[in-house]
Amino acid sequence: MAGSKFGNILQITTWGESHGAALGVVIDGCPAGLTLNSSDIQPYLDRRKPGRTKISTPRREADEVEILSGIFEGRTTGTPISMLVRNTSQHSADYSEIAGYYRPGHADYTFDEKFGFRDYRGGGRSSGRETIGRVAAGAVAARLLSEFHICVTAYTKSIGPVSIDMSHFDRDAILTTPTCMPDLQASAQAEQYLADCMAAYDSAGGVIECVIDGVPAGLGDPVFEKLDANLSKALMSIGAVKAVEIGDGTEAASLRGSQNNDAFRMKGGKVVKATNHAGGILGGISDGSRIILRAYVKPTPSIFSPQQTVNQAGEDIEISIKGRHDPVIVPRAVVVVEAMSALTIADALLMNAGAKLENLKKIYP
Repeated sequence: MAGSKFGNILQITTWGESHGAALGVVIDGCPAGLTLNSSDIQPYLDRRKPGRTKISTPRREADEVEILSGIFEGRTTGTPISMLVRNTSQHSADYSEIAGYYRPGHADYTFDEKFGFRDYRGGGRSSGRETIGRVAAGAVAARLLSEFHICVTAYTKSIGPVSIDMSHFDRDAILTTPTCMPDLQASAQAEQYLADCMAAYDSAGGVIECVIDGVPAGLGDPVFEKLDANLSKALMSIGAVKAVEIGDGTEAASLRGSQNNDAFRMKGGKVVKATNHAGGILGGISDGSRIILRAYVKPTPSIFSPQQTVNQAGEDIEISIKGRHDPVIVPRAVVVVEAMSALTIADALLMNAGAKLENLKKIYP
């Protein structure tokens, strides 16, 4: 199967299935000498693991990371870093009946058309559980970025019709509310909305916003390796994401040039922007201001309400999906968005090291 690799210099390969023995990731290209251990990675995995709140799947997994290679005496060695997380709570029998039909909103049909065979247990490779490897790798990327004072922060912007009020922004609430909303009042409203969805055997979608601070100007390229294009690819590679915005996003299409352009000014001897409609990226290259991006996440496709579909015999049937599922994907996907964004920025940072001759001369005087 192609398509399990991501990145150029900092490259990751994820592996494993939802109901297999384990999942994991191999990271290649991480510089040697970075202080790193499991305590840098486990908090990220804890943020995406199931069974933590009443609005996540009841599947219980410890999701404890095992570092198999690439670290010696608490520092990276420059060789591939391999990490593993074992599955311990598979209920494969819950999925036995779906082997013969296609669930609406899932990749069952497209997998069969591509491979002629699929692992139907929990979605196999197309399960959201595949993101374990991404999150573990993203934790390493975030640790690398911290050496350059670059910080990536994602949070839930909205669930269904409930949106946060930025005037109520509380960074600590991202890690304490079950919705990952940085607004306690909005989180309470979203929890009630989700309770109503669950009572109706339905699910909800939402929006995840990610802000990246400290990115220097000059990362990215003007054609096929545009920073915004690579960030968009990173987020669109997350299974439930259906759209991505940078800066003002779709709103920019309704503005005039005089409204959308960000004026340049001088401040403290540096070039800055008076506004940030561009979201921190111009011409595919970072401009030194805060990068702002949003991922639009569809409702969980596994719902208990009756749905119409077809089976492999070509018959129209009605189904009611069983098993353990999240009523909303958004809160557990927040850290996945953060991880994929961190990986993209870290890769761009490494790619940019050779962009100027003067940079190479600093390394090879």
